[in-house]
Amino acid sequence: LINIDGKVGACGFSSRILPNFYPIRLVRVKEDDKELLRDCQGLCIPCQPGEPGMLVGRISDCDPLRRFDGYTDQDSTSQKIAHNVFQLGDSAYVSGDVLVMDEYGYMYFRDRSGDTFRWRGENVSTTEVEGILSGLLGHTDVAVYGVSVPGVEGKAGMAAVAHTGGCLDLDAFLMGVQKSLPSYAWPVFLRLMPSVDTTGTFKIQKTRLQKEAYKPQDSNQRIYYLNSHAGCYQAVTEDLFKDIMESKVSL
Repeated sequence: LINIDGKVGACGFSSRILPNFYPIRLVRVKEDDKELLRDCQGLCIPCQPGEPGMLVGRISDCDPLRRFDGYTDQDSTSQKIAHNVFQLGDSAYVSGDVLVMDEYGYMYFRDRSGDTFRWRGENVSTTEVEGILSGLLGHTDVAVYGVSVPGVEGKAGMAAVAHTGGCLDLDAFLMGVQKSLPSYAWPVFLRLMPSVDTTGTFKIQKTRLQKEAYKPQDSNQRIYYLNSHAGCYQAVTEDLFKDIMESKVSL
């Protein structure tokens, strides 16, 4: 996807006259989790002009320009491949980028999947929160992402923190968070772990973290949730995790 004619603000172009000849397309997704929406035939639904959608590209093993060999991590690879997109039986690469196309076919960047989530009716920027939390914690690695909570609309913020030292002063950390961020951006859950997984280019991998969410892990990792009534972070035990899953805990 390239802006070859210098259209101001556009990041590329896709013909609306011959859309089937182009290997890329914008398709509809759910607003909260960016899951691809399907029609009655099980195919992805193309976006109309002005409608935000996920950029996908047709995969063809016979064409080196359209082939996708995947990542070293199988989970990351499967997250990037969708089937039955343009037609039944095909495969497409899911870019993770949400764009908008105008009536002429020019595309404009809107959002990066995973870079934002909605909580308390507000959009939360993971990049912004990561930067602030990292500064509060002495510039350690921090991954921020949204996690689903049963019975609650949107996604609660969770921060995975690389912490190998002694006890973290959670009260002081919370005070810093409350001074630096609006309430809807406060991490509802914290995960302290020896290190945060990164790619070969040092990009933090969040897929596994999001999947494991706030379920208690092994002894090397500690998970906390923000008890708004007590005004402090509280350790998530198996019993507390069960209460959260049964919507017995107010967030």
